[in-house]
Amino acid sequence: MVTVARVVHRYLDVDGVRVFYRESVPERDDAPVLLLLHGFPSASHQFRRLIDVLGVRYRLIAPDYPGFGQTEVPEGFEYSFDRLADVVEGFVRGLGLSRFAMYVFDFGAPVGFRLAVRHPEWVAGLVVQNGNAYEEGLSDMAKDFIWNAQDDQVRGLLTLESTRGQYEGGTADPELVAPDGWTLDQHYLDLPGRKEAQVALAFDYRSNVGQYERWQAWMREHRPPALVTWGVNDLFFPEPGAHAYLRDLPDADLHLFNTGHFALEDHLPEIAPLIAAFLDKTW
Repeated sequence: MVTVARVVHRYLDVDGVRVFYRESVPERDDAPVLLLLHGFPSASHQFRRLIDVLGVRYRLIAPDYPGFGQTEVPEGFEYSFDRLADVVEGFVRGLGLSRFAMYVFDFGAPVGFRLAVRHPEWVAGLVVQNGNAYEEGLSDMAKDFIWNAQDDQVRGLLTLESTRGQYEGGTADPELVAPDGWTLDQHYLDLPGRKEAQVALAFDYRSNVGQYERWQAWMREHRPPALVTWGVNDLFFPEPGAHAYLRDLPDADLHLFNTGHFALEDHLPEIAPLIAAFLDKTW
């Protein structure tokens, strides 16, 4: 018998922000919960296939941040990583979640770690996929961009060519990467006001680097169970960022893949079973 997850698509108001999210409805009411925190320049749709595969056994919840996907913000919303974390925190409270594992990818790492520091009691486990929390996890190109990027340079990242490159770059077999992801991402990037939102977040990214030591201290203190999966050909977050987690989480399960930034795109068959085993062991 073939079983496919039932997935619902909803909105939740968080202080005037209309947060869109997708959520699987598992067979068990007490199923483990995994909060999926997406990256740039994507949204919750990047987890569609993962939700379909694992959503029968686990409750997977994926919101869109302000400035991404289907989420709608009031006029004058100020974009920063602190504000994204504020909205995700309100989203978690609105859903009544009190314990969950977090999947943090790219922008999901600074959002998720802010949430973890504020509410360590919420975090039952950590799945990290190319989500950086260490200086050595930044390539020279990333460091230059974070500290020296100009407005026009940031906007140059918001084109279809660049968006596609983030999906296909570093992959061993680009034929395994569906074009739907980067095409949909670009649609959202081209909506009114979205490029300005991304420029603001790009200039605020340095605030994340300033919090790395705080996040590392949280890991050392609370020692959450952790699964680290990493595309080693990521141009922004290279392989040393994956190994660095073992300093603070020496019991973490580390898996490296011959791919780039969006590792789920071409390595879902390998990564999904790892996540399932991790949730079964952690919950």
